[in-house]
Amino acid sequence: MSDEPIPLARPVVGEAEERAVIEVLRSGQLSLGPRVDEFERSFARRLGAGHASAVSSGTAGLHLALRAAGVGEGDEVVTSPFSFVASANACLYERARPVFADIDPRTLNLDPQAAAAAVTDRTAAILPVHIFGYPADLPAFEALGLPIVEDACEALGAVHADGVRVGARGHLAVFGFYANKQLTTGEGGMVTMADPALKERIDSERNQGRAPDMGWLDHDRLGFNYRLGDVACAIGLAQLDRLDAMLADRARVASWYREALDDVEGLDLPCEDRGGERRGWFVFVVQVPVDGPSRDEIVARLRERGVQSKPYLPAIHLMSLYRERFGHREGELPVCEAVAARSLALPFFPAMAESQVARVARALRDALGR
Repeated sequence: MSDEPIPLARPVVGEAEERAVIEVLRSGQLSLGPRVDEFERSFARRLGAGHASAVSSGTAGLHLALRAAGVGEGDEVVTSPFSFVASANACLYERARPVFADIDPRTLNLDPQAAAAAVTDRTAAILPVHIFGYPADLPAFEALGLPIVEDACEALGAVHADGVRVGARGHLAVFGFYANKQLTTGEGGMVTMADPALKERIDSERNQGRAPDMGWLDHDRLGFNYRLGDVACAIGLAQLDRLDAMLADRARVASWYREALDDVEGLDLPCEDRGGERRGWFVFVVQVPVDGPSRDEIVARLRERGVQSKPYLPAIHLMSLYRERFGHREGELPVCEAVAARSLALPFFPAMAESQVARVARALRDALGR
């Protein structure tokens, strides 16, 4: 058996992506070219969304989506504390305040009841996160009657209980294409929406506020440089062609992990799909036992065995920026804090072999002492 280190993630790229990049390079049009529009249309069609706007990152997409939803200075946005920090930071970009509500202990998504209790007359939007690819309870959030911006950056391929794909409910929804995501363009993201007026706005604001007719000297609103270039979009198109296979490979690796770790006492595995909801597998995150070695000690022990792992994710409200700016302290959001203290991401990628999963499982058992 190979002792080669097992990485946390590894993208699937090959000859199709290489050919796509070369074609764009030879075309001489590297930005604002035809691949952007083609990628947007293909992505929207894949999800069943009305429209899509390609952007430079998921973070950029969240920023533009919050602006398009009307979030501004002094507003509040109810969101999850258990997420990558970008979902909260995007609120700060517009001088709005992220108001954190606790999470559901099974799905690890924003708890609808906690979110409803956090709504005030200053709440401008709800920002649920489809954490680790599991679909958030959108019908419950829709019942609150507020604008919704979905952080779907980890959830490409996920499906709601009613059969609608995540990102196709008509709300502004944001996807990310970083190298460890279900689909990668290296860096990049996409915003989906139903309203063509919102697409027109986001298309303009991602490009320095340029007017819809692309007039070089006419910038009719504040904008940003959040464009995604044609090289990245060409890679994205090639990735879309193989997306179903990559999603199936991720699901298969997850099933191997479940079989290998199901009997480890005290180890909590990702929740199973339920009620027609289907996860779009992004990472395989376990929660380590409360009565064993610390999570950080387990990370160190796995590293000694050639297995990469990572604490995933820390509670946002307990990060230094949010403690200092808003006065957050331990004990505010007990479910999130307990989950964050125990969560550990294991190696997970489409091309992972069953023998590698077995090796990770043995290393984890050894690290846990069980």
